[in-house]
Amino acid sequence: MPTTILRTTRLQTGEEVPVLGQGTWGMGEKPNRRADEVSALRLGLDLGMSLIDTAEMYGDGGAEEIVGEVVAGRRDEVFIVSKVLPTHASRLGVATACANSLKRLRTDRIDLYLLHWRLGTPLAETVAGFELLKAAGKIRHWGVSNFDIADMVELAGVADGKSAQTNQVLYNLMRRGIEYDLLPWCRQRGIPIMAYSPVEQGVLADDGRLAKVAERYGVSRSQIALAWVLRQEGVIAVAKASKLDHVRENRAAHDIRIMPEDLHNLDRAFPPPTGKRPLEIL
Repeated sequence: MPTTILRTTRLQTGEEVPVLGQGTWGMGEKPNRRADEVSALRLGLDLGMSLIDTAEMYGDGGAEEIVGEVVAGRRDEVFIVSKVLPTHASRLGVATACANSLKRLRTDRIDLYLLHWRLGTPLAETVAGFELLKAAGKIRHWGVSNFDIADMVELAGVADGKSAQTNQVLYNLMRRGIEYDLLPWCRQRGIPIMAYSPVEQGVLADDGRLAKVAERYGVSRSQIALAWVLRQEGVIAVAKASKLDHVRENRAAHDIRIMPEDLHNLDRAFPPPTGKRPLEIL
């Protein structure tokens, strides 16, 4: 069992959320995996990983249905994050999409509702739809996903745009471009970055550049990769696990403190950006 309580970071509203959450990308797609996926998420809750990230797109709603099964009887323990597709981003569209997500999640509210990525709908219209949902109690907070700094600046300029509580983006040792401008910009404004694919969908688990550091700490390479993301101020890591051992491994990564010398070595192996890079998306 963990020996520490999960650290938290603060939304602009002042609410504290855990810095390590559970992802559901790829869940709800195969019935024969459902029991394992439910068990994994439930164990994560037992270990304190109370933030669960999902989306209407994942498994065409199947991931939300799994989350609904997981949180039944313990809804108040969980901070649910879900996302609306950009094709549903109109004022009416977000209302309909949210209603469908709530039904699949078996709950009366979503704690944090994100625009999955931008498309053609004006941001002002999407924000207005989010604010109506918030006023109706259907969502508690809203935010965005896959927004680069120019998108965030534009968002801040529309009515109620500064109410965005997070920006969920791809971020890990191999994808460090946001450190140049987006991460500092959000950090200065108290907007946590939510890092998806913190282990690059498992790629970093086999990356030899992490071998020596992992050996020094007696942990796996993926745990070092996850611990590296978790050390960042104002960053929430969303890590997916469908097996119980993997859940425990992710939770243990939270307790790893990488020493400055090893952080320096990781910087040499995975150099930080020296200029602006386009936002990367998986």
